[in-house]
Amino acid sequence: MKKNYVLTTLLFLAFLITQQGFSQSSFSNAPTQQNIEGLSIYPNPVTEGRTYINITTKKNFSKNIEIYNVLGKQVYSTVLTGKELNISSLNTGVYILKITENNISETRKLVIK
Repeated sequence: MKKNYVLTTLLFLAFLITQQGFSQSSFSNAPTQQNIEGLSIYPNPVTEGRTYINITTKKNFSKNIEIYNVLGKQVYSTVLTGKELNISSLNTGVYILKITENNISETRKLVIK
């Protein structure tokens, strides 16, 4: 009986060691998500009659702006060098802004009332 207890204990320890050897590492090869530092879009929501929104960042590099409707269709695309974006061609609704600055992209929701 004593041999069975020792054998069972050894098998249990061997099982724990092998499980730990096959566990997932805390390090990942996946790239980390980067955000555009200091990204600000205002006013949001946009009220009726307003034709410009301001898009600012900490570094204020030129930005590639893409605007999509809720169905995922691109409705507008431009390169923004200042901070004011003309939205007079957009109807009321909900849009997704994709802002790319210095090879870092970020998406935000824009509501036009």
